[in-house]
Amino acid sequence: MKMSKLFVQTLREFPSDAEVISHKMLVRAGYIRKLTSGVYNYLPLMWRVLKKVENIVREEMDNAGAQELLMPFVQPKELWEESGRWEVYGKELMRLRDRHNREMCLGPTHEEIITSIARDGLKSYKQMPVNLYQIQSKFRDEVRPRFGLLRGREFIMKDAYSFDTTQEGLEKEYENMAQAYTRIFKRCGLNTKMVQSDSGAIGGSVSHEFMVITDTDAGENDVFYCDSCDYSANSNHAVSNLPTAKTVGDFASAQIIDTPNTHTIEELCEFLNIPASLIVKTLVYIVDKKPVLALIRGDKQVEETKLLNAVGGIEIRIATAGEIIEMLEVNGFKAEPGFIGPMGLKEYNGYPITVVADETVKELKNFVIGVNQIDKHGVGYNWGAELQLPKIVTDLRLVEAGELCPTCGQPLKVTRGIEVGNIFQLGTKYSAPMNAVYLDQNGKTQPYVMGCYGIGISRTAAAAVEAHYDENGIKWPLAIAPYHAVVIPVSTKDEQQMKVAEDIYKTLIKHGVEAVLDDREERPGVKFKDADLIGFPYRITVGKGIADGVVEFKVRETCEMSNISPEQAAEIVVTAVNNLKS
Repeated sequence: MKMSKLFVQTLREFPSDAEVISHKMLVRAGYIRKLTSGVYNYLPLMWRVLKKVENIVREEMDNAGAQELLMPFVQPKELWEESGRWEVYGKELMRLRDRHNREMCLGPTHEEIITSIARDGLKSYKQMPVNLYQIQSKFRDEVRPRFGLLRGREFIMKDAYSFDTTQEGLEKEYENMAQAYTRIFKRCGLNTKMVQSDSGAIGGSVSHEFMVITDTDAGENDVFYCDSCDYSANSNHAVSNLPTAKTVGDFASAQIIDTPNTHTIEELCEFLNIPASLIVKTLVYIVDKKPVLALIRGDKQVEETKLLNAVGGIEIRIATAGEIIEMLEVNGFKAEPGFIGPMGLKEYNGYPITVVADETVKELKNFVIGVNQIDKHGVGYNWGAELQLPKIVTDLRLVEAGELCPTCGQPLKVTRGIEVGNIFQLGTKYSAPMNAVYLDQNGKTQPYVMGCYGIGISRTAAAAVEAHYDENGIKWPLAIAPYHAVVIPVSTKDEQQMKVAEDIYKTLIKHGVEAVLDDREERPGVKFKDADLIGFPYRITVGKGIADGVVEFKVRETCEMSNISPEQAAEIVVTAVNNLKS
């Protein structure tokens, strides 16, 4: 490809609306352009990257025994009603009607469609196990699209679905897919960690995410891990053993005392001269318009996904101060948010109030709690005496670095991660309600035991930028770079430079290297800046040194530069590209 013909326009500045490196770099380097909120045009350079990611995924999925198909992007309401997800999926599901007033949706995922395909085609146990996958555009109407391709509304995804007759068969395929994913991300030049995770809207009993470990602002989730064993988990699924803390108070008896101007845990601790571990903190949430109280030890924080799962909700938010005051008034109290407690709170907004306790409060004795009175708290309280432990007691706690690994007891560490893949053990979550069954060895109908396996194609490409860049631009891993090398003649008017540059270019093309010849009549500095910004893995510059038989050779990943012969430069690139294919 000649640079003069390449459809690319680089920008001098980063876009003003970009927050993370991948978004900034991909727009500035001419890979993507925004069409509307959360929706992007993939320009030629980006499309080449995405195709390479797709091909790596396709090769590894095929080698793992999966079979590719393609399912419709638009899906009928009826199938989603069969699975029970039409009403519960949430606002991310883009619903629409066709000219016949039939309700449809843009596919955010394809569990219902693939289950219907299997229902029609897999009739006997003899036909399984089977793993079917597609690479397809998806659409989720995110409430706040951000981070460019990392959290858009439209995106490209590989999703695979396995069908087995037993849980043992599912677990075997789950491990098969985990190994395939490890190979895929390694080939894409990404350092990933497989972590336990929440199943979310997909569902299922067991799930793991593949997270790209990054120190950039694009890291969406905290990943907790242990150096002494293989434990790792997303923050929404992580558990830990707590270090020893004071959990029995010194208060002689239960009583309500004055605690003026103690609106925060810190102020209450200072006033009573106690650690936060002796306080039962009450937090008010609104889950699907319904009020929920979360009780947790004062020195710990609620992990909202865990709370959402505990009450079976879809959307969650913290209540406003006004809502808390109104809730108290409705139940006969005149107080402020800093003094709220669970006693006597029955209903709000026409819904009964659900109270959920974290496991940390279960063992507390003689503790402190809000009593819905301004400038007052209850001290010396105990479960079963002054108040009843809620019916729902579960893990709501957000793990913190330094807490102890649940597997080996060593301190946990935390890092940031970008999710690029996930795998789920669905079981019969979709097959049972959709009556997707087969005949077993005894001639009886049984629901398929299913697994689900997703990879974000566009997210993987963006994550690669987050992991490989410097202040000058992108450093694409060779396997997914849009082009492997760029050949730059310093002066297009110098006949010798142009001849040598063209010879190198032709040699690279002849040996299967995807190369670009920068034949533009631009200043050398412009060409060099564009080469670094775009992120060509190798740069071969033909300048005045050609009189001495050398060219400048640059490796973009390491920024290492050397003067070598044109033949050596071409050989290094050809060898590197051939190694990708072996």
